[in-house]
Amino acid sequence: MIYFDNSATTKPYEEVLQAFAQVNRDFFGNPSSLHALGGRAEQLLKTAREQIAQLARVHANEIYFTSGGSESNNLAIKGTALMHRGRGNHIITTSVEHPSVQEACEQLRMLGFEITYIDVDQNGHVSADDVIRAITDKTILVSMIHVNNEVGTIQPVEEVGRRLKDFPKVLFHVDNVQGACKVPLDIYRSNIDFCTFSAHKFHGLKGSGFLFVKKGVKIFPLISGGNQEKNLRSGTENTGGIVAMAKAFRMAEDKRRSLSENLLELRNYIMNQLEEVPGLVIHTPRDNAAPHIVNVSAVGLKGEVIVHALEEQGIFISTTSACSSKDKTPSGTLKAMGVSEEEAAGAVRISLSYDNTPEEAEKMVHALKQVIDRLNKVMRRNK
Repeated sequence: MIYFDNSATTKPYEEVLQAFAQVNRDFFGNPSSLHALGGRAEQLLKTAREQIAQLARVHANEIYFTSGGSESNNLAIKGTALMHRGRGNHIITTSVEHPSVQEACEQLRMLGFEITYIDVDQNGHVSADDVIRAITDKTILVSMIHVNNEVGTIQPVEEVGRRLKDFPKVLFHVDNVQGACKVPLDIYRSNIDFCTFSAHKFHGLKGSGFLFVKKGVKIFPLISGGNQEKNLRSGTENTGGIVAMAKAFRMAEDKRRSLSENLLELRNYIMNQLEEVPGLVIHTPRDNAAPHIVNVSAVGLKGEVIVHALEEQGIFISTTSACSSKDKTPSGTLKAMGVSEEEAAGAVRISLSYDNTPEEAEKMVHALKQVIDRLNKVMRRNK
């Protein structure tokens, strides 16, 4: 098996699985219980929170555990809207956000909030000037993705955050799910109030994530009940998943520090090979893009057909975001970039991890070229 769908989810590290199993076997107590078994589970949570905070270069009391990226995004956006609607009802985001951001904003629109979507250029890049110009006296939140999950474009998060210092009543949320352990982000320097992370994107387990909430920033909780996570996110904590997430975060960060150049070389090799194929259009920009994503369209073909043809050879890639791929609708990100509907329909995403090898990339490229050639011949015969 050759796996190039790491933006959808990553394979958990073996050490992560072992940590999860050990915690659930030996430290299964409820962290809220008063007895010693609960106390040991609570201590594991405390240690994991401190480890994650150190890796994210923030304070431990700013880390709130959630079920993953979608919940964290919803908590940041809806929690801000509900807490601060008394001072404004305007939210700014972009036209290339993850569905958990876009749909959260659309739900808020139904409740009377005004949503501004900032357009992108042909590379999927947002202008910081456009973001700042969109601010009004009713604006309470700017929400933007750090690394686009479909094409890999890196957004000007640090510049936007720096310029938002001139608007102290406007909070800043960053979806860092795709950037974590791939593209460094200084949360404090970028003046970020909320930052989203998801464990299964950096070789942790599904169902675990965390939201950074800057000290002193208030938001409305979406889940009430047991008063866990300082009343911000009630529900018995997933101790095993959280401990495993801390381990995965450390291991993935270690690999980023030592293997980031290797990952970029692998991406560039794939792009160099595919740009020579007639009928293929690469949407991922060479510059200002993450090192692990390549998005390409086979003009006149269907992305899902390519995906299944490669799957027959044991090679796994995807079409759009995993959260939208089964809809079989053209990528909203590509359409926002000005890509035609026909071209967007033929898009596939190749997403790498630090564990992928040059040999795997070579086999994938060779197979993809063969699949496209075969499918194009079939198309010509059927015309």
